[in-house]
Amino acid sequence: MRPAVLLVVLGIGAAVAARVGIPPVEDVRAWVGAAGWAGPVAFAGLYGVLTLTPAPAAVLSVAAGLLFGMAGGLAVVMAGALLSAVGAFALSRTLGRRAVERVDSDRLRRLDALLRRRGVLAVIGVRLVPLLPFAALNYLSGLTAVRPRDYVAGTAVGIVPGATASVAIGAFGSEPGSLPFLLAVGGLAVLVAGGLVVSRRWRRGAADPVRERRPGGTA
Repeated sequence: MRPAVLLVVLGIGAAVAARVGIPPVEDVRAWVGAAGWAGPVAFAGLYGVLTLTPAPAAVLSVAAGLLFGMAGGLAVVMAGALLSAVGAFALSRTLGRRAVERVDSDRLRRLDALLRRRGVLAVIGVRLVPLLPFAALNYLSGLTAVRPRDYVAGTAVGIVPGATASVAIGAFGSEPGSLPFLLAVGGLAVLVAGGLVVSRRWRRGAADPVRERRPGGTA
């Protein structure tokens, strides 16, 4: 889910909550805490399964922050997100990669070349660009030539900023005027701006293999 959409969803949720009323955050966390270790483990597993579908990962991350606080929520989200990312990648790589290799497309060859050359950095850059939903990017990555270890490492690093911002919104949402909450919302805005810059740079880099294959290495 894009940050702008997330903000709209949060605004609607806040309006509904203000109208119908919700239990205090402390009470909700106490109920979850009573479940012990099973609570975060179950949530991480649910997160991993739901984000194999088009379910909005950012909303689930906000919920994790609400239920488990900042540190616990971030740990749960990272575990669930990596579980989903690896599962979707493996499924896509197993079922679809060979079919993609048979497609005669310069664009696909450029993308494959970029991911082979830059590996971890390429995945981090793509993860920071808020253009594709989490699940879609996981499946699409499995169709490319990126190495599994580069994909996992790049995903683990690349999702940290967005996950941190989303979890913080949930963790500090009961105090919308607090510094942590404002920083979280500002962080989402920075991700949008920074992601657009990274996107332009990677698109330029994707054109390099084409120039290298032409006579004299020129366009």
